Amino acid sequence: MSKNNQVPEQTSMHPKKKKKGSGLLGRIIRRFFLLLFTVIVLILAALILAANLVFNGPSTAAQEMLTMTLLEPSATKWIPALFIGEERVAEIQNGKSIAMADEETDINQVIIQKNTALTSSTNEWANYPDGIRIEDRAGSTYNAHIMIVRNPAQVYTGISTKSGFNTSTPGKRLTEAIEEEGAIAAVNAGAFNDDGTGGSYVGSVPEGLVYSEGKCVWSTGAPPNGITGFAGFTKDDILVVSKDNMGKARAEELGIRDGCCFGPALIINGEINMEAYNSASGLNPRTAIGQRADGAVIIVCIDGRQPGSMGGTYADVINIMVEYGAVNACNMDGGSSSVMLYRDTTGRYGTAGEVRMMNSYSLLQSKPRRMPNYWLVRPAQ
Repeated sequence: MSKNNQVPEQTSMHPKKKKKGSGLLGRIIRRFFLLLFTVIVLILAALILAANLVFNGPSTAAQEMLTMTLLEPSATKWIPALFIGEERVAEIQNGKSIAMADEETDINQVIIQKNTALTSSTNEWANYPDGIRIEDRAGSTYNAHIMIVRNPAQVYTGISTKSGFNTSTPGKRLTEAIEEEGAIAAVNAGAFNDDGTGGSYVGSVPEGLVYSEGKCVWSTGAPPNGITGFAGFTKDDILVVSKDNMGKARAEELGIRDGCCFGPALIINGEINMEAYNSASGLNPRTAIGQRADGAVIIVCIDGRQPGSMGGTYADVINIMVEYGAVNACNMDGGSSSVMLYRDTTGRYGTAGEVRMMNSYSLLQSKPRRMPNYWLVRPAQ
């Protein structure tokens, strides 16, 4: 048979069948994402309805509490105005002005007890050879961690760079700072640039006056959201708290060695700041620093934004400071910045020499934030 008479091969009239497995898997994946999307939409709708119920419900106290809770974090401060408008938000923020008798610490009210011999029956430091005592407190909405440092001379303001702050040099995480400085304790401190994003520049530059180890290292800007206040130790180791943001000239006059801006002031010369105490400050993670009349330093760190601890108010922090004998105290940066670290020098909590995180920060973060300044405690000499 010639080539021209060859019968061509017949092509199949039916397309190849798809594998059943691939089609089934595709349907499962599509349905899963459709279900996930539906759940997310329903959760968001429920949150919006719940927020609207609180913002526009019958309880003014609940409205004010939720507003301040959302205003304090940088990422959520735009939400309240969507429900109640800018004018009402401003009204809640401003609150009721209550004047304090004093607006700055009287350094004569604190007496540093250096090398004071105490009997074993009254020596609260007998079981704390490194001069640091840590206790926990549970409130109705929060878990708090209180660190008392016997010698205020050991407390100082650490900074993330020695070559000058700038947005190109990221701040440091507290876990890095405590190791680099060889400190035995660390907690977050003052205000810093934060636009609510995850940019590398967030936490690189302070806001307001910063002194570190006797030098003014920054004097620009002011804490966000209209917050005013300053806390700093003099060269005589007395904690000065100011209701207003302190200027460099006044800091030099007082002999400030270490300090930073944030607020509000909580206690000045033994008097509670009732404006802060009565404010609808919201439930959030908190950090504060204070000092007893004998010079011991009190650091409070409150957990927040988690199922077991929603957070605390300014009133909660003040109550703790009063319980522990603070005569001066100031609120520090809080929220996702609130972190308390302790180097377990004696093995009280586990392995001796290991740095432990004493608080539990927000479930929304996996590690401490970067920041330009922090309170550190150097080892006793």
